[in-house]
Amino acid sequence: MNKWKWFVYILECVDGSYYVGMTWKPELRYDQHLSGLGGKYTAKHPVRRLVYLEEYEDLELARIRERQIHGWSRIKKEKLIKGVWGKI
Repeated sequence: MNKWKWFVYILECVDGSYYVGMTWKPELRYDQHLSGLGGKYTAKHPVRRLVYLEEYEDLELARIRERQIHGWSRIKKEKLIKGVWGKI
C-alpha cells in the first residue's frame, strides 16, 4: 500500500494569475517556484503566494483533481480559494 501523500495546490502570481500544480513535497515545490525553477509558467510569472492546498492519498485522484481545476474559470478558482466551492 502506498503511504505517499499528494497535494494539489494553487499559487497566486505577482500579475494576479493563478498556477495550478501537484506535488508530494509542497514546501520543496513552493521553493522551486519561488526560485524560478518550478516550471515555465512560474519562471515567467513570479509567485506571490500559495493560496490553496488539497491533500490526497491516491496519486490518480490528485491527478484528476489537478486537471479538473486547470479547466476551471478564474471565478470558479477564486470561489475554491475562498472556500465557497467544495471538493467534488
